[in-house]
Amino acid sequence: MPAGVPWPTYLKTVAASMLAMFAGAEVVHRYYRPDLSIPEIPPKPGELKTELLGVKAKSSKVETSQP
Repeated sequence: MPAGVPWPTYLKTVAASMLAMFAGAEVVHRYYRPDLSIPEIPPKPGELKTELLGVKAKSSKVETSQP
């Protein structure tokens, strides 16, 4: 066994790690609530809720403000 850890301790650690990983994924999935529907027509730029509009605006301002 790695690092001299007994099998029962190793299995408990692996089980606890997997449980924490699955619980964290479930919490994130419920918090963000992804839209799993597939639209027939692709959305226009700016209509998609996941786009970072503030970042786009800042990057376009930086490009136009150069002398």
